[in-house]
Amino acid sequence: MKVNVIGGGPGGLYASALLAKTYPDWEIDVYERDPADNTYGWGIVFSDSTLSRLREADDATHERITDAFTKWDPIDIHFGGEYIRCGGHAFAGMMRATLKDILRERCDELGVGMHWEHTVEDPESYAAEADLLIGADGLKSVTREAYEEQFKPRVRMGEAKFAWFGTEKPFDVFTFIFRENEDGLWRVHAYPGEKSTFIVECTEETYENAGLDEMDEQAGQAYFEDLFADHLGDYDLESKLYQWRNFPVVNCRTWSHGNVCLLGDAAHTAHFSVGSGTKMAMEDAIALQESFVEKGPENLESVLNWYEKERREPVNRIQDAARTSRNYFENTERFTDLDPERFAFNLLTRSGRITYDELKLRDAEYADGFDRWFAGYATDDERRAIARPPMFQPFSLRGLRLENRAVFAPGPSTAGSTGHPATEQRQRLVDLAGEGAGLVLTEPLAVSEHGRLHPGTPGIFTAEHGEYWAESVADAGSDSALGVELFHAGRRGATQPRERGLDRPLDDGWELFAPSPNPYTSRSQTPTPMDENDMARIREAFVDAAERADDAGFDHLQLNMAHGYLLGSFLSPLTNEREDQYGGSQEARLTYPLEVFDAVRAVWPDDKPVSVKLNATDWRPDGFNLSDAFATGSQLAEHGCDLLSVVAGQTTPNDRPKFDAEVLERYSEQVRNEIDVPTMSTNYVTTTDDLNSQVGRASADLCAWYPPDVDVNSL
Repeated sequence: MKVNVIGGGPGGLYASALLAKTYPDWEIDVYERDPADNTYGWGIVFSDSTLSRLREADDATHERITDAFTKWDPIDIHFGGEYIRCGGHAFAGMMRATLKDILRERCDELGVGMHWEHTVEDPESYAAEADLLIGADGLKSVTREAYEEQFKPRVRMGEAKFAWFGTEKPFDVFTFIFRENEDGLWRVHAYPGEKSTFIVECTEETYENAGLDEMDEQAGQAYFEDLFADHLGDYDLESKLYQWRNFPVVNCRTWSHGNVCLLGDAAHTAHFSVGSGTKMAMEDAIALQESFVEKGPENLESVLNWYEKERREPVNRIQDAARTSRNYFENTERFTDLDPERFAFNLLTRSGRITYDELKLRDAEYADGFDRWFAGYATDDERRAIARPPMFQPFSLRGLRLENRAVFAPGPSTAGSTGHPATEQRQRLVDLAGEGAGLVLTEPLAVSEHGRLHPGTPGIFTAEHGEYWAESVADAGSDSALGVELFHAGRRGATQPRERGLDRPLDDGWELFAPSPNPYTSRSQTPTPMDENDMARIREAFVDAAERADDAGFDHLQLNMAHGYLLGSFLSPLTNEREDQYGGSQEARLTYPLEVFDAVRAVWPDDKPVSVKLNATDWRPDGFNLSDAFATGSQLAEHGCDLLSVVAGQTTPNDRPKFDAEVLERYSEQVRNEIDVPTMSTNYVTTTDDLNSQVGRASADLCAWYPPDVDVNSL
């Protein structure tokens, strides 16, 4: 079999070596545009899991690679004048040039033809003369470009600027440095090697403020040698190719076409902050070799299908972690108000691959120290010798002290009748209060008969309702704080129980009210657009419900301004088409919900907190978005909102949700740290590890919790 390989980087060389070792009679040629001894990178990093795969694939290269390694265990973080070290991360690194030398020598031993300083302008001709063409030609792949219609690549540029430097300064471990000057915040990723790698990253604004676009290489290096003199000492920075870039995120719909396949950065990229570019390329090479063994060279189509099938999932996992990590470094300014201890924990757990429990295993001393710091932070006490994890630390809102950070927040049920809370609905509150969460919320309670979602939606719009809830509050005792959630279903009301289908209208429903006369679905009832009398009446219904909730003994009140219900419908441009003072701009759309909030806050006791359930996004183009959430949340906070419960979607039935486990946590973190308002994360947290991680890294102050042994949504 004849194989042509375009690209003489680690991925292309390793794939050639593995195939030549497995099939000695094959004719394999590598074509590389640069000289054999040229490389633009500095150091590369491998984890233990990658090393084990290299050993299994080819012990000869594994032995030479490991002999050249520099190994280290901790990560050092410098921020806010503090230095924090966390161990247990088991990295190994080497110079990229050394790795290329090892792989080039191995290819030479195995009879691979290598053609250096050979520019490929027409990959199709190289495919035509071979049984297999491997495109391992990196970010600017000519192979990918030549077969663009087949591979359907998508390249998106990251928002941050970065440049790679090297230095003789011996950094002994992976080191993160965050330094702010008059131009902005700078991030440094430095790690060991024969020469240390020193990557500088910043926002576009900081880059422009510093005038780096007008500096030559010498001036740019001098700027950073001065800025980081305390870390570099008398050592200079070096650059092989001085260039400030934005990181390109490469994805392809498919990695193969006919007898052509892509490998490494030509097929996919991952941000350098997770150190996986070379790792992914070499693991691609291993998978390609294993695919030939599994399917046989005579079945090339099956080989390439198998290769992509085996690699897609692990590559997607790394890219997901890399995306989260890249977003962190693009938005680090959001976290600079955090204490150094929490900033460091946030950094270490940023990608989701390392969690609170994982840090406990990697470095118990670091994790215990963080627990002690967090306990002091949460209680305003001195650091303790022994402390519970973040989940079990108290949190105060006004005069209410929650004993831990877990919240039980059940969803809507249909067991009631005409707003009358059924026994099982009230008993659920009592039962959940005995399960140990810091706060237990009711399911959404309607503030009026016309504000119900279903006929069986419980309410708190009569004195009798208030008395029933008072009995439940009394029966629940004082183990958990109890909160009430008030809502008006708006145009989503008058529907059948959900077990009969989502948002299916009743045959003989009640009158619905909304900001504009637009039905929720094509088969839904058309709501009445609210006039001032309607607004006043419903506002008073919220006030009356709040007073009944206070009389019933609830400790906390939450207003639902999300999920397409009445108040949320005012906030979204998709559902609010009014042309009066209640529609138009974000601020105008907030007018009525804010009037309701102010009226409720005025009658709710000053020492009791009020939270708002708020969409971070409608998940629809031109809908309520994260910028709207920042502005709305800030204005609510100015009016006395103590906490935001961050949710997303359901404003319209045809939204386009993101289905991943962390999306609602990310929204919670962005809202919390962008506008400095406490938040509750509402993604489906089921473990103490997730809860400790989210609270520890300042993604949220509270978390809706759904432990496996507690049926929070029992009805």
